[in-house]
Amino acid sequence: MKKVLLLLSLTIATFGLKAQSVYQPYSFQFYQKLSSEIYNPDTRLHSSMKPFFVDDSLLQYKSKLLLNVGVDSVRKSWVLRKLFSEHLFDMQMEDFTVYADFLPDFQIGRDASGKKNTFLNTRGYQIGGTVGKKFSFYTSGYENQGRFASYYDNYVNTTNVVPGQSYDRSSGKITKDWSYVTATLSYTPIKYLNITAGYDKTFIGDGYRSMLLSDFSSPYPFLKLTGNLGNVQYMVMWAAMQDPGAQKLSYDAGNRKKGGIFHYLDWNVNNKLSIGFFDSIVWVQTDDAGNKRGFDWGYANPIIFLRPVEASSGSPDNALLGFTSKYKFAKEVVAYGQFSLDEFQAKEFFSSKGSVRNKYGWQLGVRGADIFKVAGLNYLLEYNTAKPYTYSSRTRIGNYANYNEPLAHPLGANFREAVGLLNYSYKRFDFTGELMYARYGLDEAGQNYGKNIFEPYLASIKQEGNYTTQGINTSLFYAEGRVAYVVNPKYNLRLELGGILRRESNSLGKNNTGLITFGLRSSFRNLYTDF
Repeated sequence: MKKVLLLLSLTIATFGLKAQSVYQPYSFQFYQKLSSEIYNPDTRLHSSMKPFFVDDSLLQYKSKLLLNVGVDSVRKSWVLRKLFSEHLFDMQMEDFTVYADFLPDFQIGRDASGKKNTFLNTRGYQIGGTVGKKFSFYTSGYENQGRFASYYDNYVNTTNVVPGQSYDRSSGKITKDWSYVTATLSYTPIKYLNITAGYDKTFIGDGYRSMLLSDFSSPYPFLKLTGNLGNVQYMVMWAAMQDPGAQKLSYDAGNRKKGGIFHYLDWNVNNKLSIGFFDSIVWVQTDDAGNKRGFDWGYANPIIFLRPVEASSGSPDNALLGFTSKYKFAKEVVAYGQFSLDEFQAKEFFSSKGSVRNKYGWQLGVRGADIFKVAGLNYLLEYNTAKPYTYSSRTRIGNYANYNEPLAHPLGANFREAVGLLNYSYKRFDFTGELMYARYGLDEAGQNYGKNIFEPYLASIKQEGNYTTQGINTSLFYAEGRVAYVVNPKYNLRLELGGILRRESNSLGKNNTGLITFGLRSSFRNLYTDF
């Protein structure tokens, strides 16, 4: 972290140009408020890769409105301005801009089903800004302690990771203790190319979930190149990841490491239709026998898609292909979809024999903004599914995951899910509702039925006859509602009242949660509880 801050300081000291690029951290809660601009059929914005740099004039204008909603520019008191209208520190110079905020996230709650009190005690910060036309930077950090509802607590105890954030330092204690940090440094040498390095996440897709690359797992170091040439946007990203759950080769070696390269090409065919192509390779730095493998320089090429390279070299790496599409009927109705292909054998696929080698998932959804001509009323309906053993590999560490969590869908594989979201914003008030229903098959008696992507697919229960939700057939119902009053829109400081109803059931029993929470919350980060 000290190195990142030093790099930012040197950048600020070295360069001096007029500011332009602005980085907007990704959160579905904020980004869906941009839907009327993003999915307007009269525009050709590239919408599938997030976070955004809100350089486009439409996004820049709408994001400024959202970040200034309800702001009273005539306040005289410094305290009132900082509390309700401004960043804690904000410097706007001709050559650069810098802002900084303290980010509290204090929450108390009661899990009626588990008969336990919950709380979240988070102290955070964010620092961001621009240097001339070419550089922007952003960093955030949080120190956290918390007690959670039983289902969330069980997840942390099983994975030793607080979902999407970091490892739990409490070692299984009732009160969890963890940190969470992000940092990005962006350089745009010409308007057609952006270079971003940092420690953060990337989300690919137009939906709430992603079957290709989501922001569910913890942040990771990366280097990302993004090219924009009219109707075509192309991204290549190299990332360094790790698997703390894999067997360590020695005490000194620490967590097992792996790398990933991701390509995504988004083509706006016209104002209404977009299609995209995705591929990724995940490789292991050291195999289970302790043999260290150097970087495959065939993966350094940022232009071509690498599945043929990986196949021709006979490598043991894990390849994933994907496709995306979007059609804007109107800004009130936008259809989108994804298809991820982990492994494919045509003979078995078309014979419907349920081969363990046919691993794929797909998504189909519809979303809209300002429905019924009500400004600020947005919705999303989405269906996701993945065949058993999708995203798994020959070995645990070679799977499509980072830090004990999936890189794609939170449920892993062997599931079907339907999710709906509704959001309405009026001045400083924000109302959000979610309904989710899923069915999946859990493992039974140590046998691998395909949901747990950390189990090698070579140890599958059977080679043929596999079907989605096989194993212990389990249903999950999740409902959540939140009402918030935005105190300061600059860093999303809000008073928030929320409630969660969750019911997981199968032949072995039921796990119910009835949680109500209230808190003073801030930041734009995406934190998932619907799994």
